[in-house]
Amino acid sequence: MKALILSGGAGTRLRPITHTAAKQLIPVANKPILFYGIEAVKEAGINEVGIVTGDTHDEIKEAVGEGEKWKIKVTYIRQPSPLGLAHAVKVSRDFLQNEPFVMYLGDNIVKQGIKSLVKEFREKKPNSQILLAHVDNPRQFGVAELKGNKVVRLVEKPKEPKSDLALVGVYMF
Repeated sequence: MKALILSGGAGTRLRPITHTAAKQLIPVANKPILFYGIEAVKEAGINEVGIVTGDTHDEIKEAVGEGEKWKIKVTYIRQPSPLGLAHAVKVSRDFLQNEPFVMYLGDNIVKQGIKSLVKEFREKKPNSQILLAHVDNPRQFGVAELKGNKVVRLVEKPKEPKSDLALVGVYMF
């Protein structure tokens, strides 16, 4: 299993902070937020990590290096322009090589990590799995609509949310 960490966003909502630094390198508790994602996939037993980058490619590569700090192998994948999550996967096809993978948004922190979720995914082998969280303000997020325990629809920032289950930014395929 591989990991794809998306780090191509411009961070426009975080300006002026992101005028001088990649949003994924903004420190949280004295550590770049991107490092939390790298640590989460490493803790889940994943050692091959593709980092999708955009305009801040050089900054991210300088901060992360080749992965030696975490004892992982890092491959950098350039996304020429921010055309969404599916496009990030598309430009990563050569790296992924049809293997199962975790897609982790590089500006996220999942407090409990993803180890148990990856273990469950490996054991049960569903087509896909996404991480959701209950939120008070679902209109501000991508929201999942469920039928039983299956996601039947994802709606980005719905005016009339059908649930309070927001997409967290961790996906398994």
